Amino acid sequence: MDTLELLAHPVRLRIVHAMRGRELTTAQLCARIPDASKAMVYRHVDLLAAHGVLEVAGERRVRGAVERRYRLHQGRATVDAEEVAALSPEDHRRVFATSMAVLIAEFGAYLDSGNADPMADLISYRQHAVWLSHDELAEMIGELRRVIHPRLANEPAPDRAQHLLSPIFFPVEQLPADAG
Repeated sequence: MDTLELLAHPVRLRIVHAMRGRELTTAQLCARIPDASKAMVYRHVDLLAAHGVLEVAGERRVRGAVERRYRLHQGRATVDAEEVAALSPEDHRRVFATSMAVLIAEFGAYLDSGNADPMADLISYRQHAVWLSHDELAEMIGELRRVIHPRLANEPAPDRAQHLLSPIFFPVEQLPADAG
C-alpha cells in the first residue's frame, strides 16, 4: 500500500492530524474521533503502525493489558511529489473528497464538543477568488510556506490549541490554450 492510498481514508487522515506533535494511546484517539467506532479506530491505528506511519513511543500495563502510546513518524505521513504527479483526475477527485470529508468531520467534532466558541476561537472559512498568473500563484504559495513552515514545528503547550489549516488552490476558470 503506497502512502497516498494509506492516508486517503477519512479515519486514518484524522488519526494523523490528531497525532501531529504528540503521543496518544488508541483510547485517547477514540475520544478525539468519537464519531468513529472504537473497533474502526483500533483497526486503522494498527494499519498505520504496520506501515510505519505510527510508531510505538511507549508501553505500560493497564489492568493486565498492554497500553501503547503512539507517535507520528512524520517522514512516512507525507505524500511525495512523484506520487502526486502520477495521480489521475479520478484519483485527485477521490483524494479531494476524502480531504473535504475529513474537514467536515473535524469541524463537526469541534462544534459538537460543547465548548465551541467560533468568534473567540477565530474560526475562519473564507474563500477568495483571486486573479493570479502561474508565477504569481507560485510566489504566493512560497510566501505562505515561509509563514506556515516554522509553525509546523510548534509543540503542544498549555497555551496552544491545535488548529487545522487547509489551504486549497485550484483554477475555477481555465484559460484558453492560446492565451498567454
